Amino acid sequence: MKRLLLAALLTLSTPVMAVQPDEVLDDQVLETRARDISKGLRCPVCQNENIDDSNSAISRELRLLVRDRLIEGDTNEEVVDFIVARYGEYVLLEPTKDGFNMILWVAPLGMLLLALGAGFATVRRKGTASSDALTDAEKARLEEIMKS
Repeated sequence: MKRLLLAALLTLSTPVMAVQPDEVLDDQVLETRARDISKGLRCPVCQNENIDDSNSAISRELRLLVRDRLIEGDTNEEVVDFIVARYGEYVLLEPTKDGFNMILWVAPLGMLLLALGAGFATVRRKGTASSDALTDAEKARLEEIMKS
């Protein structure tokens, strides 16, 4: 039982590479570029998994498409632009930082500042609590406690 558990853990701890041997390019420079591009493209089927790690059929097609475009002489940017034009901006794991997507990049900072402002206002409001709500006996007792 221990050996089975150990084998399962070792299998799960190794990285899964979905790139098939028949997809790998002979030119190492092009293959490295293809891998870099593939790591930045999201699988349309497997959400939040890049096409380099995905085993889906569409990811395989996209990996082959990336390699075909590189063989034709496209730059990395041209390959990404071509795929975005075909599949939409959803295939980018990191959305662009312009237009409507700017909200995605600015919103977390804005929410943090809003939360810090609300927390500061709450602490400040509680810190300026008036002692007018205390009776004379309570004020005297408080003074006694503060002196000791």
